[in-house]
Amino acid sequence: MANGQWYPPEWPERIRALAEGTLTPVAPRRAATVMLLKDTDDTPVVHMLRRRASMAFAGGAYAYPGGGVDPRDDEHQIRWAGPTRAWWAKRLGVDETSAQAIVCAAVRETYEEAGVLLAGAAPDTVVGDTTGDAWEADRAALVARDFSFAEFLDRRGLVLRSDLLGVWTRWITPEFETRRYDTWFFVAALPEGQRTRNVSTEADRTVWIRPADAAASYDKGELTMLPPTIATLRQLSLYDRAADVLAAAPDRDMTPVLAKARLENGEVILAWPGHDEFTKRIPTGGAPA
Repeated sequence: MANGQWYPPEWPERIRALAEGTLTPVAPRRAATVMLLKDTDDTPVVHMLRRRASMAFAGGAYAYPGGGVDPRDDEHQIRWAGPTRAWWAKRLGVDETSAQAIVCAAVRETYEEAGVLLAGAAPDTVVGDTTGDAWEADRAALVARDFSFAEFLDRRGLVLRSDLLGVWTRWITPEFETRRYDTWFFVAALPEGQRTRNVSTEADRTVWIRPADAAASYDKGELTMLPPTIATLRQLSLYDRAADVLAAAPDRDMTPVLAKARLENGEVILAWPGHDEFTKRIPTGGAPA
């Protein structure tokens, strides 16, 4: 392939079935992912992980820490700093309980997969080093879903720092996929005193990389990525500081991006609205070209 765009081998057949009306889409699950940033002398760098080659979906692809929403975080009222749940509900396009759960998922996944926790003992503080044995035991228990993130915050007496997050974009997995996610992409800056660790069970490598460098490696076919990842990297590369990215977040358009497939002149046309670089033409019986 000319670049690092990844496609599952079963997509052409499923796209044709969807276009012909013989495939019923599965409902997408709510999810959140976080583009964690830190400044260098000349540009921000973003934390990325490489999914293990053994993963059934997008094995070997580079992505950000992220995962599904835990429904247990919908109703449990937690200590909360920053914009209100009502503000987040309007920004995310959901109800207030769903907004809390989505923000919890963003903070939880950053902790589970990068060891970074956007929470503190008070509304204006952030925890420091989270590498001790007790912290690691709690992180592992979260990964195992032994308790919810809301329960974890209660156990630790912590306040979730929603003011340290900005929501950047929203992508929904195409209707022809077998596993679908409605994913909100967040941005955050690495808190002072914390550091990332490669603790994800789904990743075999983590890197801090300039968004422009990651995009250039994708263009050369050196790094494999899904469309939302490379699209957001191109957007991040326009900013000089992490604070500039966070400042831009409230004005971002949150209209969901959803790929559309149609049959045209013996081909399946696959396109993501607003992202022409990902458009693919799939001949009958062929693979994306």
